[in-house]
Amino acid sequence: MKPKNKKEITMKSDYSKLAQAAIDAKKLAMPTYSNFHVGAALLTSDDEIILGCNIEISSYSLTLCAERVAIFKAISDGKRKFKAIAIASDFEGFISPCGACRQVISELCGEVDVILTNSKAEFEVYTPAQLLPYAFNDSQLPS
Repeated sequence: MKPKNKKEITMKSDYSKLAQAAIDAKKLAMPTYSNFHVGAALLTSDDEIILGCNIEISSYSLTLCAERVAIFKAISDGKRKFKAIAIASDFEGFISPCGACRQVISELCGEVDVILTNSKAEFEVYTPAQLLPYAFNDSQLPS
């Protein structure tokens, strides 16, 4: 999987700011069991940044990822259109969303840019289709 061509990135300065916001958001994480801090920063169509962080509880299946926290928080605040989402962790490489988050990003955010950020604040940009090429969507549901 290759990141989007650098020429396609039209908001690089915004993406640097968004990547930094995701790095800052991971400080809010509550990874009680894994000690794996993840932060997400969602850029809305009106240029608001909504933060999310991973939150763990003892019933692991009820744990929430940073990406879904940010997206659900934005939607619960009435936001419906998004430009990009950045994801950061303490991992040295580029952290990628889990399968559930890829589906949520694909379905609720549309064709936004997904900024994967490493521990050095470097980032790569992908599309949801690159991360989840055969996403399930509402067109596959019976009408």
